[in-house]
Formats: sequence, structure tokens, C-alpha cells
Amino acid sequence: MVITVEIRKMYRYPFQHVVDMHLNKYPNPLEENVRDIKTVEEKKDITGIIYRRRIATCNNVLPGILRKVHLVNVDDVYLEEESWLDRKQKTMNIRSRCLTWTQLATLQEVSTFRESTANPNWTEFWQTGSVTVTGIGRLNRLFELFAHSFFSRAVRKSVNVMDTILEQRYGCPCS
Repeated sequence: MVITVEIRKMYRYPFQHVVDMHLNKYPNPLEENVRDIKTVEEKKDITGIIYRRRIATCNNVLPGILRKVHLVNVDDVYLEEESWLDRKQKTMNIRSRCLTWTQLATLQEVSTFRESTANPNWTEFWQTGSVTVTGIGRLNRLFELFAHSFFSRAVRKSVNVMDTILEQRYGCPCS
């Protein structure tokens, strides 16, 4: 079974502010589960699109009962984020995936930031995430239920973190 989570958000800040904040928001005290993020590749193509590949080191948030499955009982979880930033078109596309449990599950997200068509001082954000657990046998459904609950909360928290640090840095949202 595939578990999906979707979100759509309008940030009332200009595209450049929102994208810069996304690229620099971790680690921070508002999100204790992301401990480190490193850019491992960055290049600009002839059209000016900036490609970045980053690896995030996160805490393993699985509860103890699920960690009884030996393969998931690790301290660090690694996530890969690839992004394509087009400053001219004011869009950034992101593809993220979990590198840690690939033999057990597929965890991935696709996100887009773009300048709003309603107001050029605002930024539209879309994100779709999915989890498919396949390698744990009879426990697949239990892991899927946990994943759905966790990712739903994590997406809301991530948006709240962005809102908070945007407001701290740039003040109240522009209208």
C-alpha cells in the first residue's frame, strides 16, 4: 500500500526569501530531528539553473516497539534532497528520498516553490510525499500507519518552522 501526504501553502513572502530560507533552515532549534545537512554537489548549467544535492542527517524517530525490527534500529537516518533552482523563472523543484531503509521502504517527496501568479510578492509551495513499506512482512501495515501519522505531522511542522523563521528574519508577511 502507498501512503501519501500532500500540502499546498502560500507564503506571503517573496520567492527569493522563501527559497533562501528553505536552503538554510536546517539545522535549527525549532526542528530537533534534523541534526545536519551538507551540500555534496552543486553546479550551474548554461541556462542558469542551479542544481544541488544535499544529504541530511536526522534522528531515527521510530518508536521502540518498531525498532525491535533489527534493520530499522539505527541511530541516524539519511535523506537526500536534489533541487533545481531557476532564479529567472522563480521556481525551485525538489526531489527528496530516504537513503537509509531502501531495502524495506520507499520514502520520497516532490516539492515546488514558485512565485505566485496572484501576487509577485508571495510564493506558492506544493509538496507530495509517499511511503511504501514492502520489506517487513506482516508488519508492513503497522509501519505504514506510523509513517502516515509521522509524515502528516512532519509536513505541518516543517511549514510552521518556515513561517516562524521567515517572520523572525523578515517581519510580518507582506500583503
